[in-house]
Amino acid sequence: MEGAEEEPLVQCPVCLRELLGAHINSHLDRCLQAGEGEVEPGSSPPCKRPRLAAAPPGSQAQGEPEEARPAAAPPVFSLFHKGRAGGQSAGVPGRRSGAGREGAAVKPEDGGSAAAGSGAALRGASLVQKLEGKPLAERLRPDTLGDYVGQERVLGAQTLLRSLLESHEIPSLILWGPPGCGKTTLAHIIANSSKKNGTRFVTLSATSAKTNDVRDVISQAQNEKRLFKRKTILFIDEIHRFNKSQQDTFLPHVECGTVTLIGATTENPSFQVNAALLSRCRVIVLEKLSVEAMEAILMRAVKSLGVQVLGQGDQHDSSATGSSSECSEFPVYIEEKALNTLAYLCDGDARTGLNGLQLAVQARLTVGKTTPLNITKGGSADGILITEEHVKEGLQRSHILYDRAGEEHYNCISALHKSMRGSDENASLYWLARMLEGGEDPLYVARRLVRFASEDIGLADPLALTQAVAAYQGCHFIGMPECEVILAQCVVYFARAPKSIEVYRAYSNVKECLRMHTGPLPPVPLHLRNAPTRLMKNLGYGEGYKYNPMYKEPVEQDYLPQELKGTDFFKEQKT
Repeated sequence: MEGAEEEPLVQCPVCLRELLGAHINSHLDRCLQAGEGEVEPGSSPPCKRPRLAAAPPGSQAQGEPEEARPAAAPPVFSLFHKGRAGGQSAGVPGRRSGAGREGAAVKPEDGGSAAAGSGAALRGASLVQKLEGKPLAERLRPDTLGDYVGQERVLGAQTLLRSLLESHEIPSLILWGPPGCGKTTLAHIIANSSKKNGTRFVTLSATSAKTNDVRDVISQAQNEKRLFKRKTILFIDEIHRFNKSQQDTFLPHVECGTVTLIGATTENPSFQVNAALLSRCRVIVLEKLSVEAMEAILMRAVKSLGVQVLGQGDQHDSSATGSSSECSEFPVYIEEKALNTLAYLCDGDARTGLNGLQLAVQARLTVGKTTPLNITKGGSADGILITEEHVKEGLQRSHILYDRAGEEHYNCISALHKSMRGSDENASLYWLARMLEGGEDPLYVARRLVRFASEDIGLADPLALTQAVAAYQGCHFIGMPECEVILAQCVVYFARAPKSIEVYRAYSNVKECLRMHTGPLPPVPLHLRNAPTRLMKNLGYGEGYKYNPMYKEPVEQDYLPQELKGTDFFKEQKT
């Protein structure tokens, strides 16, 4: 016994009792299971009791022994007793009795109508909860390539990019496309796939990230590659927001494979991304989503929300004001025509379409007005209906994709120029309206028309330049929206006018001649030089010049340098 007393004592973390080190493990097992702090080593285990603050009312008989009742003291290490109920079996800790589960699931005293009402309320509440928090476009973002809708030309079944993604061999990419076409979603799918494959995926946004943030990620990627042979994929959203020097940070690390870069941009990479970085990445062009793809996306969103779609054959009383009962008691319906209209109006932007759907549903749920619907065989039923007008109200107006400083700006002005050149007055008016309704500066369009008057019409109709200058002055005087008809008149005039590029082509030939000339440019002939001083006259300036108005007959005189004598710039030059 004396040798045992010399052993160090260890304090129990549960009951704070000091015990011999040889007995602490067995004591802990009994202490945690029984919840009893006064357990002597070698004694029989006490009866097990749940550690609850108080027994639920009616759970014990008044004649029950005191030691069998739950302790009133605060529970110790409640983590080990999580999930215990007052009605559980005392002999099996942590396990609910079957009667307790059945009692919680079914209450005989509640009528069937009350149960149905609570189920409808839960369905309504779940719809409200689905619409709260994150936007619908973020909630429904797919996680796998199988759920990705659209972009069949790039991500079709037999495409190279899809094969690379499925084999987890992801090259450096630049995803270029309009807003809402699936660039960020594709990066999200790659992130989920890479995590399963053990690849590290890091996301940064060029709108908020700094150069130091990029360097930190690259430093971590170098350590991961050196120590664990682990790859790193770096996704930069809105990469065009980085300037040229910031983009240069990626060059050596993309070159040596430290990071796999995936950049997303709505701007033309040819103008917004370094040429050196472009040569190290593969540019993937994503197009606007088709109407069919948008309809599929919206149908998936409607099904996830539990909203039912009314076909063309289903009828409803649109003139009925309905009741103002709680919306959770009634199902929610949406017209199929409303989904089709939304698919057209969002102009291939999935984010705009889903957000418009979310706004329309939220607005109808807030109002809570129901409409009689003839959708059942036995008669009509009440429900909350979302119509085409509600969807249009959610979008406010037709969504016109136009960026005054981006790719679409140059696309539309090019289309306008080529339509006038091709004498298509209808197409010319269309592209003009696309720009003006999208917010384009009318003076920019007027300046382009002044250029067109000389470049494409020229001497075939010299009054075209006068029309263009007058249109520019009119736009400068009165501005939008009054000046739109001035530009429309000028555009139609140019589309109907005869075309001639004689002057434009001749001047281009002159520029080409100057560009291709080797050696010093030829001097101006002496007889063509001005001689305002006596010294210049003595040097031969102006000597031999024939003043044409003094001659009745044509004057033979050379005006080109000697090396270019006989050159005709109005003839088509050989290339």
